[in-house]
Amino acid sequence: MRQTSQRRAAILQALTEHGNVQVNELVEQMGVSAVTIRSDLSALESQGLARRSHGGARLSRTPPPEQTIPQKDALNHEQKERIGACAARMVQPGDNIIIDSGTTTISLARHLHDADNVTVLTNGLNIAWELAQAPGVDLILTGGLLRKQSLSVQGSQAEACLQAYSFDKLFLGVDGFDLQFGVTTHHEAEASLNHKMVERAKKIIVLTDASKFGRVSLHRIVQLDRVDTVITDASISDEYREGLLAAGIELLIAD
Repeated sequence: MRQTSQRRAAILQALTEHGNVQVNELVEQMGVSAVTIRSDLSALESQGLARRSHGGARLSRTPPPEQTIPQKDALNHEQKERIGACAARMVQPGDNIIIDSGTTTISLARHLHDADNVTVLTNGLNIAWELAQAPGVDLILTGGLLRKQSLSVQGSQAEACLQAYSFDKLFLGVDGFDLQFGVTTHHEAEASLNHKMVERAKKIIVLTDASKFGRVSLHRIVQLDRVDTVITDASISDEYREGLLAAGIELLIAD
């Protein structure tokens, strides 16, 4: 699976740089069969990232580049704070919750300083530091490997940590949210850990500012049929407002 993901990421990088790729060239570069390359191109096409053409594929839309935590935090900061405040109102005394790493989810953490009798599991170092100052929050950190780009802990140890627990709610941050392809992120290990989080929580709540709608990153976390609630800002388009409601997803606008 990891080799497949790495190969597809390399193909996507080539598409981004050159605008198109040829099957025979990829076969030679990557040392795999034409059937395998065509399967990779079909997978990228299903994500809306590539369009198949005779003998290859061309770029359909460019996935957004991953940014650092300070860069992300500066983007749509006011909207994220309102989303975090809205999400905090969903946390009740006695709740056991997961807060995913991210700059929208840390806004939730900032609004939990006065929470009472809440247990939080997180894989985000910045979120753990924020909640260390909250006397009414019992804090659990996953083990695993630190990914410095996102200040998130991931890997097999982090995934194994989740198996011993059951949670009421997951507050999930995302890099992309597409009505057809679902919820996505840039990094394979983060997507895998996020998927495990979804499996361990009774209610899945996605926190995202409206700029993430219509974006598709390389790694899918979950399809939309697993999402219960989306909290976003008032600039959500009519297409996504109607699409979410049609999918039976609760939509909360933070204002």
